[in-house]
Amino acid sequence: MYFREIGTTGIEISEIGLGCWTLGGLNWEEGRIANGWSPVDPAEAREAVAFALDNGVNHFDTADVYGNGLSERMLAESLGMKNNNVIIASKVGWFRGTAAHAYEPQHIRHQCEQSLRNLKREYIDIYYFHHGNFGEKDCYLDDACETMGRLKAEGKIRCIGLSAYSEKDFKRLVPKMKPSVIQSWAHAMDYHFIAPGSACMNLCKEYAMSFVAFSPLNQGILLGKYSSDDPPHFPDGDHRSNSEKFKPAYLAGAENGIRAVSEELGGSREELVRMALQYVLYHDYVAGVIPGFRNREQVIMNLSACDKPLNGREVACVRKAFRSQ
Repeated sequence: MYFREIGTTGIEISEIGLGCWTLGGLNWEEGRIANGWSPVDPAEAREAVAFALDNGVNHFDTADVYGNGLSERMLAESLGMKNNNVIIASKVGWFRGTAAHAYEPQHIRHQCEQSLRNLKREYIDIYYFHHGNFGEKDCYLDDACETMGRLKAEGKIRCIGLSAYSEKDFKRLVPKMKPSVIQSWAHAMDYHFIAPGSACMNLCKEYAMSFVAFSPLNQGILLGKYSSDDPPHFPDGDHRSNSEKFKPAYLAGAENGIRAVSEELGGSREELVRMALQYVLYHDYVAGVIPGFRNREQVIMNLSACDKPLNGREVACVRKAFRSQ
């Protein structure tokens, strides 16, 4: 396993970490909008985390909204006595409880304290704003940034991150909050955030930030797990049930790209994992990828790619294969 520094913080994370959204199970935002995953067996989660720890993984990414705290608690249980030997990231922003807005200062502080209890820790290594909506005319932004700064000064968090979903948000918010790391999706079918010369990469250079990529496997689609002829069905409460990614048209495009890349790099599951994870890691300023997991077998598969970087020719092959998809 190789490690990369988060910005200039001195915090080093494993290139391949674990995204823990799945640990939260089925869930709904305000009881209406599905924002969870099909449940994970706690025993299988413990086995998966144990294997990851034994094979160099030190970076685990979760959030207060993942199962409304369940993911954080299950992660802490799975880490056990090694809880304080790893880098844990969590987030605040989507779960707002009884607050008018999740970025109210009191709510941020409350959620940080609750996450610390859930994680059984004295501090959170990386604490992200979970989205870029700071209210009308960013009315919560200044106070939210001040609150995060105080939490850092108090030693409750080690560094501040920003997770967002548009370049517009990153360009507007990074100069104000100056995070050490930004996070969003990046995978072979959509890598615009990490593309050379992109707005996000220019920001990373200017502000000495790193980028952490979630969904590097495009939620398993890049592994050929799903068929456009027989698209999957997910239970209510699993966010994938309403996602266009799992409809025939999108899956057909993925299949075309997988066929093209397989002709050059091979089509086994291990080779597709390597293609997907190492493609993202090839890009400047990317500190790590955080694929999700459900069991030990998936972690074994993901980590099979940890010491097999792509060369320039292979990267060009991946880009060509998915360019029109």
